[in-house]
Amino acid sequence: MSKREIIKIGHPTLSQKAEPINNINQEIVDLAKDMVETMHQAPGIGLAAPQVNVSRRLITVDLSVGEKKDELIVMINPEILEEEGEMIGEEGCLSVPGIYEKVLRPARIVVRGYNLDEQEIIIEARDLLARVLYHEIDHLNGKLFIDRLSPLKRRLLKNRLKKEMAKSEGKG
Repeated sequence: MSKREIIKIGHPTLSQKAEPINNINQEIVDLAKDMVETMHQAPGIGLAAPQVNVSRRLITVDLSVGEKKDELIVMINPEILEEEGEMIGEEGCLSVPGIYEKVLRPARIVVRGYNLDEQEIIIEARDLLARVLYHEIDHLNGKLFIDRLSPLKRRLLKNRLKKEMAKSEGKG
């Protein structure tokens, strides 16, 4: 296992639709392990493969940030089957450092995907877990959470993003 670099907003991989995974081989297993380690060390509660510059449909989610092994979710080719209700909550993203905004998401979702043993898994998620799963699946579709903000809010964020990126690169 090794920690991978998390790419930042502006990187082309983050705006591409990720490719489906047709074969769960050792490369995919290693990628998943690396993503879990990267997510925990960041620390974060979710990570999508495009965030480590791999355009494949794989996400990791752990609301306990590594504290509870049974809360780790590794999902291949996740898809949202149902969504219902609405909730507004603050989101941030490891690929958009220093920016936190309120985002409207479904209050409940049902997601289907596969685990590393090629078994189908279906998760009915509410509240924070629903938010995180939706956020990570957005990454697989080339969307960042800021893409869900109003055009005015996005324009206002542009300058803040430039400043935050300069800071994270040690220029500010």
